[in-house]
Amino acid sequence: MSSLFEANAPRPLADRLRPKALADVLGQDHLLGPEAPIGCMTAQGRIASMILWGPPGSGKTTIARLLAEATSLAFEPISAVFSGVADLKRIFAAARERRAMGQGTLLFVDEIHRFNRAQQDGFLPVVEDGTVVLIGATNENPSFELNGALLSRCQVFVLNRLGDDALEALLARAEAEMGRALALDGAARAALKAMADGDGRYLLNLAEELFALAPEMPLDAASLTDHLQKRAPLYDKSQDGHYNLISALHKSLRGSDADGALYWLARMLVAGEAPLYIVRRLVRFASEDVGLADPQALTQALAAKEAYDFLGSPEGELAIVQAVLYLATAPKSNAAYGAEKRAMRLARETGSLMPPKHILNAPTRLMSDLGYGAGYEYDHASEDAFSGQNYFPDGMERPTFYEPSARGFEKDVAKRLAYWAKLRAERAGRQGGGEEAQ
Repeated sequence: MSSLFEANAPRPLADRLRPKALADVLGQDHLLGPEAPIGCMTAQGRIASMILWGPPGSGKTTIARLLAEATSLAFEPISAVFSGVADLKRIFAAARERRAMGQGTLLFVDEIHRFNRAQQDGFLPVVEDGTVVLIGATNENPSFELNGALLSRCQVFVLNRLGDDALEALLARAEAEMGRALALDGAARAALKAMADGDGRYLLNLAEELFALAPEMPLDAASLTDHLQKRAPLYDKSQDGHYNLISALHKSLRGSDADGALYWLARMLVAGEAPLYIVRRLVRFASEDVGLADPQALTQALAAKEAYDFLGSPEGELAIVQAVLYLATAPKSNAAYGAEKRAMRLARETGSLMPPKHILNAPTRLMSDLGYGAGYEYDHASEDAFSGQNYFPDGMERPTFYEPSARGFEKDVAKRLAYWAKLRAERAGRQGGGEEAQ
């Protein structure tokens, strides 16, 4: 129980506006609505162990607390940052005592991904036997951060970052609580919501700061920026945001969407991603998704790396922009990528087959006596500089790995390959006819 002095202590606006019921939680109707998964559970008076995965300020802690109230469970909140095995043992013991008295326990673990694998394993027996209902909160991808055994015992629910409607509703609640409107014009109000970047708690903290400033005249967007610090974009270069954005850039390039690619490039640069990491992906993309449809693509990507090394930031970033635009607008082909996969697969299947002897060098007399190099035809001395000989192991049926597209430069490559295939077939036919005549 809170003391009289604690009850009279000032509380942040975000804390005063915490929802009192699940219906008051904004932006998560896909989980909490009457027909939604969690909504259906609470309507039946039960709750299953779950992982709430979502960005900061999306309501994970609030939802867990309200679920405990809705199902008459004792609420035990801990943070994986500040808690250890001793804390968990104490909570588990208390939960067993409650269970013996007929009451259940909801254990809420904030930032559950920060517990190591052994600590996560400690939840398994108490979740499995029903000693606790576990609700873990994380802003990291559970697939990467949580044990498979723990995930198999919990449902994973994804919370949305708050959209414009939810953020506007939060501002309206703040204004009702404070008894006055925020001193902002329309553009500044929109800018305030953009600053929050989907984080409801952060939005209310900004609003509280504005209420304290109490400007005499409504602020415009420029004045608002002068008064408040913009929130840094959510981005961890070693975690999920990093991989999501580079994937979005790669897919936009593959889809020949130059504007989309520029947007995701800008998002990564603004968030502080290392430019050379981006360029490495561009170099890979040039071979994987453009290939010989435009042989200059790889040159452009490597040139961007050289230019950035030479100029540094911010001047060198324009070279990266140029490479992104070139790759996005280049004809696309994954023929080289597919050829690599097919060749690697056959190489693994065929083990140690020797090359045919006629294409082996014979540096010693013994090797020459064994037939190394015998019958080799020098292509430059052949008609059309093409001998049409076999370059695969003896007895292997000739495979086709590389199948050029009909786009860009590969159209010309396809014509050459077709021409050589025709010559190869003709010369194989002549050799066969000669053997029959003999």
